Amino acid sequence: MHEATQDLPRWEHFEHEADIGVRGIGATMAEAFEQAALALTAAITDPALVRASETLHLACEAPDEELLLVEWLDAVVFAMATRRMLFSAFRVTISGHRLEATLAGEALERARHQPAVEVKGATLTALRVAREGGQWVAQTVVDV
Repeated sequence: MHEATQDLPRWEHFEHEADIGVRGIGATMAEAFEQAALALTAAITDPALVRASETLHLACEAPDEELLLVEWLDAVVFAMATRRMLFSAFRVTISGHRLEATLAGEALERARHQPAVEVKGATLTALRVAREGGQWVAQTVVDV
């Protein structure tokens, strides 16, 4: 039973000095990117507190998968900052090195969401997008 759990899409944080490592794991690269974005939200607040009541569409592209992850997370951070929103659901499609996504979330409510940090952007530190043991892993460190 425990092994089946390992195959489910999931997100994690990993240790990195003063910043926060975010990692998404999924059956596809798109699913790993979705989970990495969810880890980004989880660095700020509990994603379960964020209602998926409004949607936003984003697109980005980059010359390779790793830089695409940075562009994607930076686009999410930019949307959070400029729209004063948090997101709890992500649907990503990747074709070549182009990503299109639908994000669902709501306006930030400081009293209810109690944001722990402000994420400034994704970095190139510990950046990795790779297939490992039958699953995709997408990770990087975000500047907080």
